[in-house]
Amino acid sequence: MSKSTAEIRQAFLDFFHSKGHQVVASSSLVPNNDPTLLFTNAGMNQFKDVFLGLDKRNYSRATTSQRCVRAGGKHNDLENVGYTARHHTFFEMLGNFSFGDYFKHDAIQFAWELLTGENWFALPKERLWVTVYETDDEAYEIWEKEVGIPRERIIRIGDNKGAPYASDNFWQMGDTGPCGPCTEIFYDHGDHIWGGPPGSPEEDGDRYIEIWNIVFMQFNRQADGTMEPLPKPSVDTGMGLERIAAVLQHVNSNYDIDLFRTLIEAVAKVTGATDLGNKSLRVIADHIRSCAFLVADGVLPSNENRGYVLRRIIRRAVRHGNMLGAKETFFYKLVGPLIEVMGSAGEELKRQQAQVEQVLKTEEEQFARTLERGLALLDEELAKLQGDPWTAKPLSVCMILMVSRSI
Repeated sequence: MSKSTAEIRQAFLDFFHSKGHQVVASSSLVPNNDPTLLFTNAGMNQFKDVFLGLDKRNYSRATTSQRCVRAGGKHNDLENVGYTARHHTFFEMLGNFSFGDYFKHDAIQFAWELLTGENWFALPKERLWVTVYETDDEAYEIWEKEVGIPRERIIRIGDNKGAPYASDNFWQMGDTGPCGPCTEIFYDHGDHIWGGPPGSPEEDGDRYIEIWNIVFMQFNRQADGTMEPLPKPSVDTGMGLERIAAVLQHVNSNYDIDLFRTLIEAVAKVTGATDLGNKSLRVIADHIRSCAFLVADGVLPSNENRGYVLRRIIRRAVRHGNMLGAKETFFYKLVGPLIEVMGSAGEELKRQQAQVEQVLKTEEEQFARTLERGLALLDEELAKLQGDPWTAKPLSVCMILMVSRSI
């Protein structure tokens, strides 16, 4: 029987705890130490100052399941969410971190043991492929000689983004500072799905899916571009919980894992939808996660910054609810089912359930009034127009567009 998403999350944390890692709680979705970030978007965000040497912890190994949101700035996946197998506004990033403790050998061995060990995830070894940075011979040899992966399943990836060290397999915190090569682990879903291995022309297909990225921070990049070795190399890894759940539950889409199936059924119930394959159900199931947790972390709908992004996500969910035929406010009713399906990761949300529900309900009601007023104005404008409304004066066209897109 397949592990549930909650069980997979706990197994990851238990594994690394057994390897001497401190289990650290997820940080807020609102970063408290990085003004350049709109939202927390990776597990390493809360440890940035540790990696930079600006913060000291009483542990040198850590593991987390970090709540992340990618819905603004360069990580704006909003319009793809619900229509692809793996785009989300909210996801959980499983990670293990070494702050000047272990390095490449142990990081790779830990990953392999968790993924393939009979007492852990027990994935078939022959389904796993890896990439390394082109000049990272050390990582290559660990995979080949110690782990035993055949050479044909170890792929070197060079500078494929037009500049030195600009590579899918070289991670940089910024223009200067800690950086280093990374090794990525891919799962082969099988030849019944189109796609090629990483580095091939068909790599964007769905057959080979990246499930884990292991970053080796071993250099400090200077302003002139030179790479100085760090005195204490570190490790930062990230594995999307939803992706590994899809692999372990033998499905090809994240929206088919147990967590999303449960949420999609809840969305259908509160909207009255009957076709469980409707993409709008997926949109709403995704959006309730980001919206509920953002509100729980102190973000409120507004017309600026984080609040504006939250408002856009809520309104997109409500529009899709209207498309499904929802006749009354529904979005806030999904907070309860979300808490249930999140398990231990939903404890903070449960403590704030009433407040979160009220914020979402109020915003949905306000949006409904805005739509009602907009539609009334649209009817008035259309009544004034002669012939095709799309040949009308620009102001009228703009009004039509604004209302039709709920802007």
